Amino acid sequence: MVSPGESPPRLQTSIDRKSPIPYYVQLKHALSQGIEGGHWKPGDRLPSEAELCQLFGVSRTVVRQALSEMAYEGLVVREKGRGTFVAEPKIRSRSLVHSLVGFYEDMAERGLPPVTKVLEQAIVPASQQIATSLELEPMTPVIKLVRLRFVQDEPIVLVSSYLPYDICPKLVSADLTHQSLYAFLRQECGLSLARGRRRIEAVLANDHEADLLQIEKGAPLLRLDSVSYLEDGTPLEYFNGVFRTDRSQFEVEIDRSRGAAGRSVQAMDMGQEETWLG
Repeated sequence: MVSPGESPPRLQTSIDRKSPIPYYVQLKHALSQGIEGGHWKPGDRLPSEAELCQLFGVSRTVVRQALSEMAYEGLVVREKGRGTFVAEPKIRSRSLVHSLVGFYEDMAERGLPPVTKVLEQAIVPASQQIATSLELEPMTPVIKLVRLRFVQDEPIVLVSSYLPYDICPKLVSADLTHQSLYAFLRQECGLSLARGRRRIEAVLANDHEADLLQIEKGAPLLRLDSVSYLEDGTPLEYFNGVFRTDRSQFEVEIDRSRGAAGRSVQAMDMGQEETWLG
């Protein structure tokens, strides 16, 4: 990226017609380099298909294929009747497996101060699903905590957590607007999560999720369901979170020496969850 006050490099517009690399791949590379180099910034409109044809001396088919691949990779957003725009960069996290840094610390280090909007914080009777997940009797009091998490004033993830009331009654009145849930549990309740089991699936946004996350109904989301445990095996939290896929990116590191990949993803150190969900 171009540093503040520095002029972006000149856009490379030549196509090597002797190269075995397809024209659309060369065009895609040139446009991607233009975005990376700061020639176009997030939200900027790219030249029209006709303008790109003239600029690079290629056919409309080549232009459309290049733009389609860039849209698939999340580099641009194509809007019918309006054109093609540079996408906002995705917020990268390794929290699924390898991050040991909390959400606030992780985002603050990147210059992206996070904000949490607490939508619900109350004592409710455990449903059958929640009771089963937390190994409780149905109707046992649990604390329900629903949070909408923002980065750069944009909603990124909607998280619902359920914790046994008897284990952490102080949580009912805790102010979590600018505080990590897991930090509060450690510091105020003396509770540290030791491990967790997580399920990941792709879902479509319902009306409620779409409204809160400011996306279209039916937009793709990444859903995480998890149960978190204390060192002695006591379930402390059941949560489900839905992430905007257009603004989130997760990295997973595979280490064969740690055994089967399925086991290493499902059973993980709870410090790794704090990046987005704590």
